[in-house]
This record gives sequence, structure tokens and C-alpha cells, in this order.
Amino acid sequence: MTEVPSLNPRIVEALYTEALVLADAARSRFDDLRQAAGGSVQFARLVRTGPDGTSDSGPISDSGRNCGPDDVEVMCEALRTTTRVMHCLAWLLNHRAWFAGQISAVQLRRHGRLISHFPASDSMIVDRLPPDLAALVHQSERLYARIQRLEQAWRNEPPAQPGAIERLRERLRERLAHAALKQA
Repeated sequence: MTEVPSLNPRIVEALYTEALVLADAARSRFDDLRQAAGGSVQFARLVRTGPDGTSDSGPISDSGRNCGPDDVEVMCEALRTTTRVMHCLAWLLNHRAWFAGQISAVQLRRHGRLISHFPASDSMIVDRLPPDLAALVHQSERLYARIQRLEQAWRNEPPAQPGAIERLRERLRERLAHAALKQA
């Protein structure tokens, strides 16, 4: 098993930048696919069709009003892919806030969790997508897997012991509280 590097601000920033670019590319490409279908929800024509204009699920309507199983599958994959990347971004934003001192380690451990069993993409649907779009879906899966490994390694680390300055601040708080009680 490969060793996971310790989490640091440079890793978080690099992954954050990668996730932002991926989120924009996936959203844009799925939107382009929708626009190429005439602005309707009818993706099946662009995803996979036979020489006779039919899909595995039957004939494709030109009305743009009927939404077949292929259309729904592609829309679900678009939602699954963008949600996967958004979860990565949320996790990375929480860690950025922690490194910046905006949230405590306790808050990060409580609220900065990544969903451990996020549904994987359906390979049969991804195989029917245009190659560049399928590549974006696979990139989102790899990004999520990388962040899951970082999360697991980070969660397995014992909580850091307070540093010298934090221990000094705690002693100061205790003495000030004790002195305030004596004066009262």
C-alpha cells in the first residue's frame, strides 16, 4: 500500500484548484451536450443511437417533449458527477478554513467529513457518453478517491497535542480565571 502524504495547505490548495477546474469543465460539457440536443432534455440522440435512429430503449422522439430512459440516465450521471466534485470542494474548503485558523480541529472533525459511500458512476452509462465527457466523469472519480484516501489517513492520525503556545494560553486562562474567583 502506498503511503499517503500528510495533509498540508499546499496539497489542499492544489486539489482545490484541480476540483474547481474539473467542476467547471464537467458542468460546461454536460451543458454543451444538452444544448447540442436543441436545448431539450433529449440527450439520447447524442449519446448513442443506432443507424435507424433508435436507442436500446426504443425509438427516439423528435418532439423534445418525451424524456426517455437514456435522457434520464445521462441527466443522473451529470448530477452524480457534479455532486461528486462539489463534495470534494466542500471537503477542501473545510480544510482550507482549518489551515487558515477559521475553524477548530473539533469543528473540522465534526463537519468536515466526506461521504464514504458515494454512489459510483454506472459504467454502462459512462461508456455511452462522448469520450471527452466520459474522461471528465473518470477524473471526478479519481479525484474523489484521492480525497477519500487523504480523509482516511487524516482521520486515522491521532489528534495533535497542543503546542507550547497553546499550553501557555491554557495556563494563562486558568490563572486568570482563578484570580477572578479570588477577587469576587
